[in-house]
Amino acid sequence: MTSPHVPRPAVVDMANHPYLSGVFAPQRQEVDVTGLAITGELPTDLVGSYLRNGPNPRFDPIGSYKYPLDGDAMVHQVDFDGITAGYRNRFVRTPAVIAEEKAGHALWSGIFDPYSPSADDLGPGVANTGRDLPDINVVKHAGRLLAMAETAPPYALDPADLSTIGRETCDGAILVGSTAHPKIDPSNGEMVLFNYAFEAPYLTWSVVSADGKCTRPPTAIDGVNAPMMIHDMALTEKYAVIFVCPLKFDIFGAFATGGSPLEWQPELGTRIALVPRDGSAVRWIETEAFWVWHFANAYDTPTGEVVIDYVWWNQPEALGISDDPSVGNITRTVLDPSNGRCTHTILSDSDVEFPRVDDRLLTRPHDAIATAGHMPGAQDGVNTVFFDNLTSGGQTFWDSGSVSVGEPIFMSGDTNNYWGTIGTDIKTMLSAFYIFPEDSPETGPLCTIDLPIRVPAGLHGCWVPGSPR
Repeated sequence: MTSPHVPRPAVVDMANHPYLSGVFAPQRQEVDVTGLAITGELPTDLVGSYLRNGPNPRFDPIGSYKYPLDGDAMVHQVDFDGITAGYRNRFVRTPAVIAEEKAGHALWSGIFDPYSPSADDLGPGVANTGRDLPDINVVKHAGRLLAMAETAPPYALDPADLSTIGRETCDGAILVGSTAHPKIDPSNGEMVLFNYAFEAPYLTWSVVSADGKCTRPPTAIDGVNAPMMIHDMALTEKYAVIFVCPLKFDIFGAFATGGSPLEWQPELGTRIALVPRDGSAVRWIETEAFWVWHFANAYDTPTGEVVIDYVWWNQPEALGISDDPSVGNITRTVLDPSNGRCTHTILSDSDVEFPRVDDRLLTRPHDAIATAGHMPGAQDGVNTVFFDNLTSGGQTFWDSGSVSVGEPIFMSGDTNNYWGTIGTDIKTMLSAFYIFPEDSPETGPLCTIDLPIRVPAGLHGCWVPGSPR
């Protein structure tokens, strides 16, 4: 709750904020355009929609701004019918966004600030409420299109036009909220979710069936006694796999001191929860301290071990946790539930993030991981898409030059498969969608689709095969 002595903060200096300027500058225009200009040959067998979410303040923010956890949500959609391509984008209109649109300026400050608007500022309906931030990911499951938050219920969008329907609990499975990275098991259509919270129970998990029914309501995971930040999870046929890295929340202490609400405590080590999907007791395995933003995939071996591929960091990037350099790589961890043994192997030491696989292989062995990053020795920025072949052990890449690229997505076609990503040229500030062949992505894009507006650098998305409109 805001102290009566906390004044309304000033507007953020956007021109000098690294995540509110350049390729990150907010986009306020909403469009719906078909017949986009295409350079190269659009694959005739590629029919479906690429969707992507990301933080995009509706108005110039006040107070502070912490990317990637702050900012209103904007969802982008690129459609393909095998002949032409189209694009649309929409803000996710939460009650806070609607109230700010009515006021004509930002009312809420950054999520880590002690300020929030008073009831007199807001009026009925949104008085004494917080700001929903469903800006991290977008997921399609059981007919629902969900804009996912960091740890809160998602917002349902109308798949026909991306208009906002409202908060969604998925038949009660997300009553306490969900982090932005649920996993969908392609073998049975189940969506497995987890959520961390600031009060007990600090960690829960739940399940939504293929037809959208809650088959497991939010269930506490024993063994977590403090609020810990956990961004992503992995899924195998047997387990939900959750890495509890030592990044601890202290919200009230931060408000009192003006410091960060997150504290890196490496002395605690990293603890890995193997949560059996059959509901039996959780198995904890302890290892040294490290941080994980995103997992590529996980699977069970015939001998009962659990294999997890992800991007390993020595400490959290961004978030203002430390001024020390963060070092990352693609790592494979193998867990043995029978004896608690844990081994780590570096698969690639490239400076990358956003690892993705063919989502049809989730919970099963995969042979390729795509990531976004930059070449060794290159300046900061994300201008290269990397492709790691786990069968051969080789790595190829496409260096875009001046294009800032986003998370790569695997896109299945009727006869062939592809990788795709949105990129923005830092020289011209023009955005495009790039499509690569699955078998030789390092040869460069098969085609480039010019997007009608600049798409801000953002976060996560999905591929939805089938007729887009």
